[in-house]
Amino acid sequence: MSLKGPIISIEDDSDDQFLIKSVVEELQIPNQLIFFSNGLEALLFLETTKEQPFVILCDINMPVMNGLELRLRIEQNEYLKKKSIPFVFLSTADNPHIISAAYDATIQGFFKKENSFEDLKKRIKIIFDYWQSCLHPNNYA
Repeated sequence: MSLKGPIISIEDDSDDQFLIKSVVEELQIPNQLIFFSNGLEALLFLETTKEQPFVILCDINMPVMNGLELRLRIEQNEYLKKKSIPFVFLSTADNPHIISAAYDATIQGFFKKENSFEDLKKRIKIIFDYWQSCLHPNNYA
């Protein structure tokens, strides 16, 4: 994790992408926001970039490669595992079995994607503030 690194958002819904972008702008979060519409696109980027992302915000249900599959692929990749990028699910999926599977995959958080702009803003602020303050092996990358 780099405090100045980009926020990676894996979200296939363009309306949700717009809302996340609007929240990040309104909160004046200085990190670049990079969107991918499925896990495979994000994985290919993460495997080839030299950048140290600040955090990954990932939806669960997406085409091509879903969020759980992406998380497992990251954990199996030594290069990405060593980067220790905080991985947080931000999803409307709130099934207890999915949440349990997500934590089995060693995620760092699971947040419900709220319907209102203000509630989504509160969620993203909590996530950003937490990782901004958290000590991390790659804070100085």
